[in-house]
Amino acid sequence: MADFADERYRAALPELRKAKKLSPRSSVIRELLGLSAYRAGQWEEALRELRTFRRITGDLIHMPVEMDCLRALDRPDDVVKTWERLQSHDVSPAVNHEARVVYASFLLDQGKPREAWPIVKPGRLIASPTEAELRRWFVAARVALEAGDKDAARRIVAALDEQELDFEGVDELRAALS
Repeated sequence: MADFADERYRAALPELRKAKKLSPRSSVIRELLGLSAYRAGQWEEALRELRTFRRITGDLIHMPVEMDCLRALDRPDDVVKTWERLQSHDVSPAVNHEARVVYASFLLDQGKPREAWPIVKPGRLIASPTEAELRRWFVAARVALEAGDKDAARRIVAALDEQELDFEGVDELRAALS
C-alpha cells in the first residue's frame, strides 16, 4: 500500500494482487487495485476491479474511470451505455464533472465536438473552482476550439490562466488560439 500512497501504481500492483487473493471481498483492496491498474494503463484489469468495487459497495464514484477504461479499450457502445446508466443516478458534483469530462473527451475522439459541448460546457467560470471543475473547463476549451468557437475557448483558457495552473495540453490550446 505504500507504493500506492507514493503514486508508484505499477509497483503497487503485485502486492495488491496478493492482498486480493487473501481478501477477495475487500472493497478497499479492489478499489486500490483498480485505480493502480488504471494508472498503469492496465485497462481490462482496472475495469474489472472497479466494477467489482462498485458491486461490493454500491458506490458509483469510479464510474467515470470505468468509462475512461472502456474508451481506452475502444468499446464505444459500452462508453455510451455507462454514460447513460450514470445519468439515471444522483451522484456527487465531483463525479458528475468527471463523467462529463470523460464523455465529452470520448465524443471528441469520435469527431463530435458539437455533441460534446452541451455535456461539458461550464456554467459560470467562478473564482474558486474545484479541481474537477478545472478539468471540465479544460475539456470544454478543447471542445469549443474543435467546434470552431474560438471566443468561448479563449474565455475558458483565460479563466484557467487566472488559476495559475497548467494542464498538459493547455499550451497547445493557447497556440491554437493565437
